[in-house]
Amino acid sequence: MMRFTGVAFAVPFVISLAGSTARAEQTLPDLLAVQLRAQGYACDKPLKAERDDKLSKPDNEAWTLTCSNATYRVSRVPDLAAKVEVVPHSDQPKR
Repeated sequence: MMRFTGVAFAVPFVISLAGSTARAEQTLPDLLAVQLRAQGYACDKPLKAERDDKLSKPDNEAWTLTCSNATYRVSRVPDLAAKVEVVPHSDQPKR
């Protein structure tokens, strides 16, 4: 009976590790893109995310997310929807 109990405790631990690995493979641009899409914005392919230190505050991070089809300024506050602003084409950084 002890052998079964050990297996019962090991299975959730292994499943937890597998889930952590999958989440760790997502990049910051991917995570921001998921949030934007959930709020109705189009981000076909997230290319890069740059933190905006001038606009960031404690518990309010600001990012510029560059997607293949658009660029967004994203302000994130814990437990709230992100504030999203579309960056006009002329403001987009040159590659």
